[in-house]
Amino acid sequence: MGGWYDLESLEELHGEESVRELVLRLAVLARRDRLGHFVEVLRSDEDVDARTKQTVLELAGERTFLLAFEDYSRRCRHLH
Repeated sequence: MGGWYDLESLEELHGEESVRELVLRLAVLARRDRLGHFVEVLRSDEDVDARTKQTVLELAGERTFLLAFEDYSRRCRHLH
């Protein structure tokens, strides 16, 4: 996941609305220390396909990245 920290990756993820919204929601959960509950629910949700589940769980495990992405998004909104 560390490769997602570079500026190009942040820009690419930020440019995809559905991804941006997901990562920002995960960041809010991270800030509120509520990711644990989300992860438990996601792991037990049989309606979510394995690939999506794996990707989201990987993201959820990267608190530093989530908060950095949230900060990046806030700065982008401020500049535009």
